[in-house]
Amino acid sequence: QVQIVESGGGTVQPGGSLRLSCKMSGSIFSTNTMGWYRQAPGKERELVAAITNMGTDVYADFAKGRFSVSRDNAERTVSLQMNSLKPEDTGVYYCNLAKYLREPGEWWGKGILVTVSS
Repeated sequence: QVQIVESGGGTVQPGGSLRLSCKMSGSIFSTNTMGWYRQAPGKERELVAAITNMGTDVYADFAKGRFSVSRDNAERTVSLQMNSLKPEDTGVYYCNLAKYLREPGEWWGKGILVTVSS
């Protein structure tokens, strides 16, 4: 049974930063691609960033230059550093055991809320 747990969300002012972390258990983490997705109120879930086991990464256009995804295979964690946050970044952020870099797999964390507000 795969378990994925996100942490690090919260409320931040516009222009601020947050670092999300995701820890996975129950599967071979080091060989898997991991992704971060988000869902804003009233919108569909969308890819934020993803990273392969070898460190190849992809970003949504809105994330380029502001967000950075990284992983620690020894700790079985993947992180998302978010800088220069905007109110439109508000939403629930999900960690996913991905099928491919731009395609989610069936295993999701429960999500964590990020609120960007003054």
